[in-house]
Amino acid sequence: MYLSVAIAIQSRQAKKGPLPDDFSAIYEEHSRPIYYFILRYLSDATQAEDATHDVFIKAYKNLSRFRGDSSIRTWLYRIAVNHCKNLRQSWHARKVQYESEIEDHLLGDTVDTPFKILETTELGERIQATLDELPRDYAMLLLMVADQKMSYEKVAQLTAQSPDAVRGKLYRARKAFTKAFKRSK
Repeated sequence: MYLSVAIAIQSRQAKKGPLPDDFSAIYEEHSRPIYYFILRYLSDATQAEDATHDVFIKAYKNLSRFRGDSSIRTWLYRIAVNHCKNLRQSWHARKVQYESEIEDHLLGDTVDTPFKILETTELGERIQATLDELPRDYAMLLLMVADQKMSYEKVAQLTAQSPDAVRGKLYRARKAFTKAFKRSK
């Protein structure tokens, strides 16, 4: 994942001059959390990797437009959310099925027993399947608050809603998740 973004950045550097010191630090600090957010949102590792590249390339190209009204983290998540929404609405995302990459996770070095790996994988698949059943707005809110540990205020800023609206929607999202998760047993 990091190599192709680095190549794209180097290519841009050759055309536009040296990379600002700030951006490499921004990338190092935020690339992994952004990737995992996108992975949970899109449910596909290959798409998530590509989308993460796209998000950081967009951020780099538009770094001069960053107004500072919010934190860099919030700005990157806003780019990621918009990019994921666009991907989900595209024809390609609706028509093309991607294979699961569970085998890649199982082949890594681990001290867990095979039973523990299977149990964890099954739970993760069940959680992901439940998230996929929910309306996208609910899933996005749950991911931002639970996975990314964002405050209601940050989520409100990202979704252009009031913090109270986020709280209400999050309450309904949690109830819907619980109901769907119980059904999936």
